[in-house]
Amino acid sequence: MKVMKKGFNYSQDGPGNRLIYHLQGCNMRCPWCSNPEGMDPRGCMLVKDQELPEGVCPKGAVRNGTLNRALCRECRERECTTIHRNQSISFSYKQRDVSSLISEAVHSKALFFDGGGVTVTGGEATLQFEELKELLFGLKREGIHTALETNGTHKRLLELLPALDVLIIDLKHIDDRIHKAYTGLSNGEILKNIREASRQAKELWVRTPLIHGFNDDPRWIPEFLRFYDTCSSERMKLE
Repeated sequence: MKVMKKGFNYSQDGPGNRLIYHLQGCNMRCPWCSNPEGMDPRGCMLVKDQELPEGVCPKGAVRNGTLNRALCRECRERECTTIHRNQSISFSYKQRDVSSLISEAVHSKALFFDGGGVTVTGGEATLQFEELKELLFGLKREGIHTALETNGTHKRLLELLPALDVLIIDLKHIDDRIHKAYTGLSNGEILKNIREASRQAKELWVRTPLIHGFNDDPRWIPEFLRFYDTCSSERMKLE
C-alpha cells in the first residue's frame, strides 16, 4: 500500500486513541485540501528548497539550492530519497505490505485505549480498494476496532462494512452542480452510499466541513435536512 503518513490522534477520526494511516492518492481536487501532497496517486517530492545540498541529486537536478522540478519529474530511481538521503527532500509515500501494517497495529494494541483502534484515511483510501479491503478484514480478525474516513465515491464501498466499526463519510455539498464544480466529482454516489450505509453500517459519521463561500450559505440547510430525512438516523451521527 502507498502510505503517505501515519500517526496517533485521540477521538478525531473515530473513538478513543487511534493509529491513523493516510494513504496516497485522491480522486477529488478540493481547493481547501489539508493534504494536497496526497492527491496524486503517483506521489510527489516534498522539498525544503532553502536546505537543499548540491550533492543530494546525482542527476544534477539541484543547483544553487533550487530544484529543477522538470528534471525531477522524469526521474524514476529517486536516489535522492534512497541512496543520497537528506532531510531536505523526501517522497510523499512509502510502499508498505498489508501484512506489515496489520503487524504494526497488533503491536500497538496497548495504545488503543478508550475504545481506540485503527483508522484508514487519505488522500482517498478507497483508491487502493483491494489492499484496503485486505487490511480492514485482517485488522478485524485480530480483534482491532476499525474506522474508515472516505469521500464516499467508491461504488463498492458497502463491501467494506462487515470489516468496519465506524464509517466516516464527508458530504461537502448537497448541490451536485456546485459539488462537481469545486471537487471535480458528482455527489450522486456519495448520497447513495450515505443513504445505504445509514441502514447497514454499525456506525456512520457524516461530516460536512464548513467552507466559506462554498457551503456556508444558510439556504442550503433545508436541502441537507431533506436528504437526511431519507436516511436512517439510528446509526448515523452528523458533524
